[in-house]
Amino acid sequence: MLPAIIFRQVQRPLHHGAATLEHVLGVGGSSFVNCLNRYAAATGFIRISFLDIKRRRNYELARLRIYADEKKQSLHLRTLQGRHLLQGVIERKNFLVDDIREARHKVQERVREKIDEIREERENIMTIPNMLTISRAVLSPYIGYVIVQGDFTLGMSLLAFAGITDLLDGQIARRWPSQASKFGSFLDPMADKLLMGSLVISLCYTDLLPMWLMGIVVFRDVFLLGAGFVIRYISLPPPKTFSRYFDATHVTAQLEPTLLSKINTGVQLATIGLSLGAPIWNYLDHPALQGLWYLTGLTTAATALSYVMNRHNTFKIIQKKT
Repeated sequence: MLPAIIFRQVQRPLHHGAATLEHVLGVGGSSFVNCLNRYAAATGFIRISFLDIKRRRNYELARLRIYADEKKQSLHLRTLQGRHLLQGVIERKNFLVDDIREARHKVQERVREKIDEIREERENIMTIPNMLTISRAVLSPYIGYVIVQGDFTLGMSLLAFAGITDLLDGQIARRWPSQASKFGSFLDPMADKLLMGSLVISLCYTDLLPMWLMGIVVFRDVFLLGAGFVIRYISLPPPKTFSRYFDATHVTAQLEPTLLSKINTGVQLATIGLSLGAPIWNYLDHPALQGLWYLTGLTTAATALSYVMNRHNTFKIIQKKT
């Protein structure tokens, strides 16, 4: 609007000197003023229009800058939050990795300890004393069969061979420690009980041994055999599987015979031998033989009671190392 005001102010002197201005410009004074007013008005409108557009553009640019700054600040905050989250995840991952490594190390150590325990518990059972004991156990039913058939001379010879193997396996195990085994401590008395059971049953069948003595000996041996199976189950560490239960190399307990049981074994062998030799040397009704029967029954019952009363000292459970 400024050009219009200026030209309107210039309009007044033109009335006084219209002739001069008309003479100079060659037009009428009123027409010239009207042209100037129109030009001023048009020029002012145009300038005002351009000014409004520029202000509008600057306003939009300012809003865009504010919006961009807000977005930039929000993105920066989100970036910082994401960075903190990522750092926390990395730290957790490192903790988890350390925990996993530590747990794996503990598991490996535990597995090694278990393997060492198993290796220590397993032993070599293929020793000379064990082979002699097994041969005696295998030979026991055949000796009983020979006695039942009435061949007492052959039965006496086989019984003498079994007695020799019983002496040899004990001597070898004591003289050479490498040949001793915990499995042999169970195998030897089991073989003796199998031999005694076969002999007393066959002798009782041929009327060379009284029925009551056979009952005492068999009952005692069956009782001890059942106790051995129970102790095997109790001493076996978990997992208690069928294969581990009958694994002879996995020893969990050891039998320590008492002095009374050793005496009883000798008395039983003497009774069996003398009873088997009675029809050969003709002393079937000798009083000394009958007295030996009573002595054998007494010592057999006493050993059964000793096993029950001193079971903690008779069966030694092999504890695992801690």
